[in-house]
Amino acid sequence: MERWRSGVGRVKYLILGGGGSFGLHTARYLLEKDQLNQVWAVGRSEPKSFPFHDAILGGITPRFKYIRGHVTYDHDFLALEVINFIQPDVIVNFAAQGEGATSFTESWRYFETNCVGLSRLVEALVGLPWLKRFIHIGSSEVYGSNEVPVDERAPLRPTSPYAISKAAFDQYLLAVSARRKFPGIVVRPSNCYGEGQQLHRLVPKAMLFGMTGRKLPLHGGGTARKSYIHSEDLARAISVIAEWGTNGEVYNVGPQAPTSIVSVAYVVAATLGMATENLVNLVPDRDHQDSVYWLNSDKVRKLGWTPIVGWDNGMRRMKAWVENNLDALCDMPTDFVMRP
Repeated sequence: MERWRSGVGRVKYLILGGGGSFGLHTARYLLEKDQLNQVWAVGRSEPKSFPFHDAILGGITPRFKYIRGHVTYDHDFLALEVINFIQPDVIVNFAAQGEGATSFTESWRYFETNCVGLSRLVEALVGLPWLKRFIHIGSSEVYGSNEVPVDERAPLRPTSPYAISKAAFDQYLLAVSARRKFPGIVVRPSNCYGEGQQLHRLVPKAMLFGMTGRKLPLHGGGTARKSYIHSEDLARAISVIAEWGTNGEVYNVGPQAPTSIVSVAYVVAATLGMATENLVNLVPDRDHQDSVYWLNSDKVRKLGWTPIVGWDNGMRRMKAWVENNLDALCDMPTDFVMRP
């Protein structure tokens, strides 16, 4: 097992795509895990304050530094100034153009960021002596739909431009790690949810709609099965992999079994104390939707990780976040908006 540090002393983390909820939850976990850790984050937007940025970080911001920068359009600023100034031990990359269902329109944007921007950045980082880990957050969608849990050796079968772009960069990073000794690691998580998540995602959208008397459209009756973990569990996995993982490897991160989308709606409705039929509306299925995402995560479990935020606890936290910020959330869009 390759462990790159003794566990004693300050570790400097830089989170790319650090303005989103998963990056912020990771920052919080790393700062709470060790009082000596320092975390910088780079995001393409200004901090969103409440009910997003501040709601997640709470009172731990003195050891958290946020810098605005776009991984594609601000390459020189990030690669030559920010990263060289910080000299992080670990870079965690969440930066991506996401949302598979919409990626058949303006597909080039997905490749521009997910492949071109990130590969250009990695080339600038090769050979830097202080960088011990470049942990790239990939996607379970690269495996396509599978009726059995797939491990990291499974063939890649992406079915959308988004998933294709993610698979392409995964392969690039692994090749650079093998040929040029770059400390790259690929993490392929299942679907995640958590406080501060954008409202076009299933769980926060369902919570908001349930509290405001709107019905959630369930494509294809919600029969598609996805694997869900709370964003805090993803943060915990990243921390374990940063300390105990092996460079040049891939790690799946997901629960033991998938959950149908309609079952998630049942859980949301139960959390809100309402009948499921008052929450959901059945609509035709989306084109190109994969039916099952199911990961075998034994490899990361052997490093000591296991998800600990169950549905009950996770949903209570989501309900509290939506309730506490209901007025602000009601004024925000609940459909995906493409941003450059």
